[in-house]
Amino acid sequence: MAFGGPMQQNPVGSLADLTGEFPGGYYKIDHRDTNTLLSVTLLPNGQIFTQPGAMVAMSPDVTLKGKLKFSFRKMITGGEMSQTTYTGPGEILFAPPVWGDIIAIHLDGNTRWTVGKGGYLGMSDGITKETKSQGLGKAIFSGEGLFVQQFMGRGVLFITSLGGIVQRHLKQGEQLIVDNGHLVAWTCTYSIERAGGSISAGAHSGEGLVCRFTGPGIIYIQTRNPEALSEWITGQAHPRQ
Repeated sequence: MAFGGPMQQNPVGSLADLTGEFPGGYYKIDHRDTNTLLSVTLLPNGQIFTQPGAMVAMSPDVTLKGKLKFSFRKMITGGEMSQTTYTGPGEILFAPPVWGDIIAIHLDGNTRWTVGKGGYLGMSDGITKETKSQGLGKAIFSGEGLFVQQFMGRGVLFITSLGGIVQRHLKQGEQLIVDNGHLVAWTCTYSIERAGGSISAGAHSGEGLVCRFTGPGIIYIQTRNPEALSEWITGQAHPRQ
């Protein structure tokens, strides 16, 4: 696959989709691709669900409710235990916690999407969110944790990234290797391996680990790596003598 070619279009949503509708409201995405802002207008009784802390501003008529979701599994994995629900009418502005992009994925009721750590921003009514185990091997080697989030239903799913988002649409049997730190969301099957060889040599260090995706399906990739950014910030705060 040539990376220099034209961007593949996504049949269930596109990087060019800056405005759209969902059950109970409509949205607009501005200031792409590093200072992105999501504007949602809810109709009466329309709802949107987001990660806690995503709200920037909202109309006074919007009803906000935080819902605690406790489970032993989330306690031991460190997953989010709460979700914020907004009920219209009114407008809400949302933004990710770091500089990055936001895109809308239109779920068609047939395709299951998997979202990596930090990728989920919000979703409309009509979508179900589940936490699924990757299996111990994938959890250790992918860097995504023991559990990932999966989404099904009909509606709009909003995902966010660190940096810009690149889209790749794989045909049947087509493969793409992605560094684990750059994953955002995907529909393809995948396996974990070490770049250039088996996983055994890099299992303990966590370095050089990649995900081999096989089509058909869609992959969203972020242009920046959170772990690399964290290491850079640490290095700036504590420079070597």
